[in-house]
Formats: sequence, structure tokens, C-alpha cells
Amino acid sequence: MTRIGLISDTHGFLDENVFRHFENCDEVWHAGDFGDGVAQRIKEEKSLRGVFGNIDDAVIRNEFPEQLVFMCEGVKVMIRHIGGAPPKYNNETRKELAIHQPQLFIAGHSHILKIMFDDKINCLHMNPGAAGKHGWHKVRTIIRFVIDGKEMKDCEVIELGKR
Repeated sequence: MTRIGLISDTHGFLDENVFRHFENCDEVWHAGDFGDGVAQRIKEEKSLRGVFGNIDDAVIRNEFPEQLVFMCEGVKVMIRHIGGAPPKYNNETRKELAIHQPQLFIAGHSHILKIMFDDKINCLHMNPGAAGKHGWHKVRTIIRFVIDGKEMKDCEVIELGKR
């Protein structure tokens, strides 16, 4: 069983309450737009996987890829910052989803919290919304969930407060 803390669009702001919510998580996954200092701060506390976002500088882009595809237990995961959501994926994401055929696709960028299953490609889509203070969202959000073998379960949306 792997407990995951999912976060995105911090834009250089990391609410310290995130660590309380992710206290029992084995890994933190960041879906891009880290901003300054966020990746380093998370790595001080937890194992971190992530992708760079459109606002990220060369330091982040040298450390994190544009896309991650990996296995977490029995689930193939694909993470991209800009990906769209079912059924409106962008063209590059649509191509990558067809190639990799993940069971879980994670994106950020939109600042819109979304968890939905795409029946057409048999894939769960997650966007944790935005945890930072920059953007048009009104409430900062993160997600916590579990991967247990091939099962994704115990998904919780956590509100961190107003932007």
C-alpha cells in the first residue's frame, strides 16, 4: 500500500499545513508550477516526484521532466502539467495517453480540482487544483489517496483555505 499526497500549482507558496495533511503519506507528487523553493522544502520532509510547469525556471526544469510515466504498485501513472481533462485533452496529451495507456493520469495547470473516470480510455483523471495563492481559484486544494496493488482508493480532497 502506497499513500500519496498530490499537489499542484503552488507558484512559490507552500502552506506548512500541507505537511500535517501529508504526514502519513509515503510520497508527494507535484503536478507542476512549483515556483521558487517549494520542491526543496517538500524534499526535506517527503519523497517527491514531479513534473515542471509552464512557470517553472531552469532549475526546476533541470530536475523534473515535462512528463513522468511510472508504475506505483500495480498502477501505471502518467503525470503532465498541461494535459486537459476528459474528454478535452490537448493533442500532445491525447497522443501520450494512447502510447502509455495509464490507469491514472494526473495534470495540473487549470487550478480546477477534478477527479473523474474516463470510460473511453479506462483511466482515472486527477487534478488537485491549486495549492498556491497565485491564480483565479478561490480555495486552495490538495488530494490524498492510496494505491493498493491495482486499486486506487481512499481519495480525500483537502481544502487549505482561501487563496
